[in-house]
Amino acid sequence: MANLLVLVRHGQSDWNKKNLFTGWRDPELTEQGKEEAREAGEALKKGGYHFDVAYTSALTRAQETNRILLEELGQTDIEIVKDQALNERDYGDLSGLNKDDAREKWGEEQVHIWRRSFDVPPPGGESLKMTAERVLPYYEANILPRVLKGEKVLVAAHGNSLRALVMQLDGLSEDEITKLNIATGVPIVYELDDNGKVLTKKMLIEREAH
Repeated sequence: MANLLVLVRHGQSDWNKKNLFTGWRDPELTEQGKEEAREAGEALKKGGYHFDVAYTSALTRAQETNRILLEELGQTDIEIVKDQALNERDYGDLSGLNKDDAREKWGEEQVHIWRRSFDVPPPGGESLKMTAERVLPYYEANILPRVLKGEKVLVAAHGNSLRALVMQLDGLSEDEITKLNIATGVPIVYELDDNGKVLTKKMLIEREAH
């Protein structure tokens, strides 16, 4: 299989479970999150996927998901590249706050705008547009060239950094991407042509996104 790119959002983190804005904060995976990572690895193993390199962020939950997934695949000896360019969106002043408490403080509508608009950042943080402005150049310069050389590439990252990638790969509009959620621990398998355009896309696990 030529030009393989697989994206996986990290498994449930402790702060996901507690309904907290996480961003660049660094909580661990929950037991459920570890199991989601194992399930992702099992699904990839069942599909016969093999990787040459794995990219992940500078945050523990993505790195741990990557580690567990590769253990399930029996491919722990491949190259692993860690870079904060793939980090989750920085939620700034919202980081560490319960989402319900944030709604009480700033109002339902304002918090919804911060969470779901494309280009309105929370105080001290990043919008999805700003996240894309660091993720996409990194992808173009570092990840895509290796995919196009025929290497099999895995990216274990975060909901918003992966949304930025999916927006470009799937050709989604700003409005469409604000409605897209990426489920934890679900491998998204892309096959790209020699220009980096999507030939096929499939999800290996069915899991509801939150």
